Amino acid sequence: MTTHSTGPETQQSELLETGTVNVIRKPELGRAVRGTFVGNVMEWYDVGAFGYLIVTLGPIFLPDADPSTQVIFLLGTFAATYLFRPLGGMFFGWLGDRIGRKRVLFLTLTLVAAATFLIGLLPDYGMIGVSAPVLLVLLKVLQGFSAGGEFTGALTYITESSPDRKRGFYAAFLDGGSYLGFALGAVLVTALQVGFGQQALEDGLWRVPFLLAGPLAVVAIYIRLKVTESPQFTAELALAGVGETGREHLRVRPLRSLAENWRGIVMVIVLVAAANSAGYAFTSYMPTYLATVEQYDAVQSNLLTVPLLLLMACSMPFVGMLSDRIGRKPVLFIASGWVIVLGIPAFLLIGSGSTLGVLLGLALVGAPVALYMGTLASTYPALFPTRSRSTSLGFAYNISIAVFGGTAPLVIDSLIRWSGDDLAAAYYLIGMSVVGMLAVVFLAESARKPLLGSAPNVETDLEAQEINESGLAADRSP
Repeated sequence: MTTHSTGPETQQSELLETGTVNVIRKPELGRAVRGTFVGNVMEWYDVGAFGYLIVTLGPIFLPDADPSTQVIFLLGTFAATYLFRPLGGMFFGWLGDRIGRKRVLFLTLTLVAAATFLIGLLPDYGMIGVSAPVLLVLLKVLQGFSAGGEFTGALTYITESSPDRKRGFYAAFLDGGSYLGFALGAVLVTALQVGFGQQALEDGLWRVPFLLAGPLAVVAIYIRLKVTESPQFTAELALAGVGETGREHLRVRPLRSLAENWRGIVMVIVLVAAANSAGYAFTSYMPTYLATVEQYDAVQSNLLTVPLLLLMACSMPFVGMLSDRIGRKPVLFIASGWVIVLGIPAFLLIGSGSTLGVLLGLALVGAPVALYMGTLASTYPALFPTRSRSTSLGFAYNISIAVFGGTAPLVIDSLIRWSGDDLAAAYYLIGMSVVGMLAVVFLAESARKPLLGSAPNVETDLEAQEINESGLAADRSP
């Protein structure tokens, strides 16, 4: 059985390696969860605020356009953010595999927060004319580029830092943080609308949610600075002899990594498309759908969706725990099957005109999203080896998010306008989940197993001893 050192940084943390098994101490695990959680809250806080302000921001940045054009422009701006995510995912993913997960997570969080804060300082169209919407697009592009490395970097880090038997539970906190951040942004916008009125929001209060990103970011960055490097990446440094050779980083060949991991990349692209088309339809488009298609006012639309967002955020860790117990594949089959069977009834209820019917319809859309997201957080990283995990995951996830996730609101809105059928949204989501279910058939089960090519992560010294004595620990010698 091979024993190797994981370096001084890991020794300073509370990780202990016994043989080739990593024992994850609770204090270190707690810092890892908090450090990744706050970044996702920060990133999605902006997504929530911006998504719930789409109808409001139209007259501010394009006052001379008709309402339909304003909505299309802002949905297009939202989509453009995601078109730059693959570049960010590839760049920060490569950087994460090269210099480490921790350093990159600090950088991406800082950039996301700075872009959000600067949106709150933007002059409107009345001050600088057409430059206002141009600057808005540029800041959203910066957000997209940096956010491309934020989620997948955090996902890589938390899965590498969690016990294998509970990886689904801890990884699900990331998506819980995403939806909590989205809900916080939505709640703040809704509170401003209810407390001060829509006109006050258009007169300048729309800036408040974005400006609050400044102090929120200070807290988030402080928490993230306390995390240490993941045990799996630290082991890679030791195996490569970093420090002994005079190098302070790993050699990473991005194109080679993508070529070697093409099967995992295709799997991630398909699963992200199925899950996030439904996820973004629920979070970023549903308020617009209720306001423009079902003719609810902006405040009513927000009040109908926000409680469900909070419920979804709280449910994610329990979904992750369920996937640890029964496996990732069964939960994913339930999620995709739910959308296929109940997608049309859900949108019929949303269009029923009854408040109770709308809430039930929204719940039928939101429940499979929670099942998808709470399970896939721990599924994606398990498809790639440690040495190229961040690069491959950053590329695959963000390519799919760009094509199928961030564009979902714009695509659904366009399909409804083109077809004149309000159920076009349901048809689109059903089609994506049919493809997703096919992918799950070929997905390898990863619950309760070590990450690909990595030493097992356990919670106690006794577990480590048992694994070493049984000869099940992976030989990680060069």
